[in-house]
Amino acid sequence: MRARRSIAVAVLGVSATALTACGDWQGLNSWPMPGTEGHGPGAFTIQAQMPDVDNIEQNSRVRVGDVTVGNVTKIERQGWHALVTMRLNGDVELPANATATVGQTSLLGSLHMELAPPVDVEPEGRLKDGDLIPLERSGAYPTTEQTLAAVSLLLNGGGVGRIQDITKAFSTAFTGREADLRSLIEQLDKFIAYNNEQKDDIIEATESLNSLVGQFADQKPVIDKAVKTIPDALAVLKDQRTQLADALTQLGQFSALAADSVNQTKEALVQELRDIGPVLQSLADAGPALTRSLSFFPTFPWPKETLDNWMRGDYGNLSLVFDLTLSRIDAAFFTGTRWEGDLTLLELQWGRTIGQLPSPYTAGNPLIQPYHWDQGR
Repeated sequence: MRARRSIAVAVLGVSATALTACGDWQGLNSWPMPGTEGHGPGAFTIQAQMPDVDNIEQNSRVRVGDVTVGNVTKIERQGWHALVTMRLNGDVELPANATATVGQTSLLGSLHMELAPPVDVEPEGRLKDGDLIPLERSGAYPTTEQTLAAVSLLLNGGGVGRIQDITKAFSTAFTGREADLRSLIEQLDKFIAYNNEQKDDIIEATESLNSLVGQFADQKPVIDKAVKTIPDALAVLKDQRTQLADALTQLGQFSALAADSVNQTKEALVQELRDIGPVLQSLADAGPALTRSLSFFPTFPWPKETLDNWMRGDYGNLSLVFDLTLSRIDAAFFTGTRWEGDLTLLELQWGRTIGQLPSPYTAGNPLIQPYHWDQGR
């Protein structure tokens, strides 16, 4: 007898250990229960998106009409709704656009999943393994709690008895203000329409804000370091408060002096601006001539304006004689200056007779003949 008890205890211990080690263990109801439907030959699996599953649990019944045809094998969250996985018998025949509802056998009965053909559209196809009943074809019957709450509200005068008082209060409040109420409704309608038109911008702004928050989250170490550094920086500013105050005082004094200087020189500055006006006007008047002169300097000695008058073909011949004697340079460049005549005098001292080449003294070109100190005596 003791041996049998020991064996039973050991089996229970091993079973408990194995079940506890499993990540999906949530009690005995998390394992398939014997005697449930949906395990026979040809059984298949479907899924349904439900807005709310109330107290539906795994192994809850799946019914068509009043007949149990399967059981719930899994319930999980998908976004903001529930995803219920069901296993059905192979002989279940339902259209592909069937509906799924959370039902209750009686007022205090158990909850179950109710599958049914659609009532507002024609049945299409046949429900098969792997099909999904979408959220728009699912729902739930009123629960016992909801029914009792509605009955309590009705019997305790929660709203019916006060409808007349509410209607009378509204009538009193809006008497003589019908136009304002109509305008308010119209403005509210426009506001809602504008918000609807700006829906994409609002969503984009929300996404941008989300991105900004994400960037702040990515820069969390930098922000933490900055937050830790700010007190030290504030402490430095506190220590330098006297110097900063003196600097601001000096800046104020400088501003006062600058303002006083501007006030004192205002008339002179205005007069100078008035005097420079004619000069600028003269420059503006000479602007076309200055502009035309620019075409002369880069093309010297053949100005662009007269080049066509001199050469009308593809090329031109030109013979130049450069007179680089001192008297010519003197007459060409130094006439009217303080050096006028100096080069001519020097040329005479060298023995050059102006207008005669070669010089009777040197019998040659003075530019290439050697210089003699007694030359010209």
